Amino acid sequence: MKVYTKTGDAGQTSLVGGKRVPKNHERIMVYGTVDEINVNVGALRDKLDNHNFIDVLIKIQNDLFVLGSLLAYDGSKQVKLPDLSTKNIDFLEEQIDIMDKELPQLRNFILPGGHPAVSQCHICRVVCRRAERLLVGLMENTEVDLTYVKYLNRLSDYFFVLSRSLAQYFNAPETPWIPDKH
Repeated sequence: MKVYTKTGDAGQTSLVGGKRVPKNHERIMVYGTVDEINVNVGALRDKLDNHNFIDVLIKIQNDLFVLGSLLAYDGSKQVKLPDLSTKNIDFLEEQIDIMDKELPQLRNFILPGGHPAVSQCHICRVVCRRAERLLVGLMENTEVDLTYVKYLNRLSDYFFVLSRSLAQYFNAPETPWIPDKH
């Protein structure tokens, strides 16, 4: 199978189902941003050596592929797609709770940084927030399963807690934001 088809050379692409849309269509922007999250999660995995973290991130990457395919579906044909459900959200919440139990209580906002893996985690978080905002924008004109918004919202929470957990794992300092200090 060739990687290139030349069907997108004029600025159009196909959704799952066959409908052609411009490459800057809001649906393309959303699932393209979900793909950006996935790539950044891969970069985060490459910075880790702990399989407990890595295994969860691989599951999240699979979930993101599912979400991307669901967002790319135009609804025009009967297509069998995998599901993203509240079980996926429950999994994220369980992971958040497991990590959060081991972390000191937050007293300030935290400035991103301290270790390359922690910084990469914050990149995942903010790209996830962007995907969530774009998805909410898509919802203004298109019917979208609210589970997808909830998943992205919880996923960004997961990345925040993971960043703190990784700071602890790597013995990296958390720099609190203190207004007017610098």
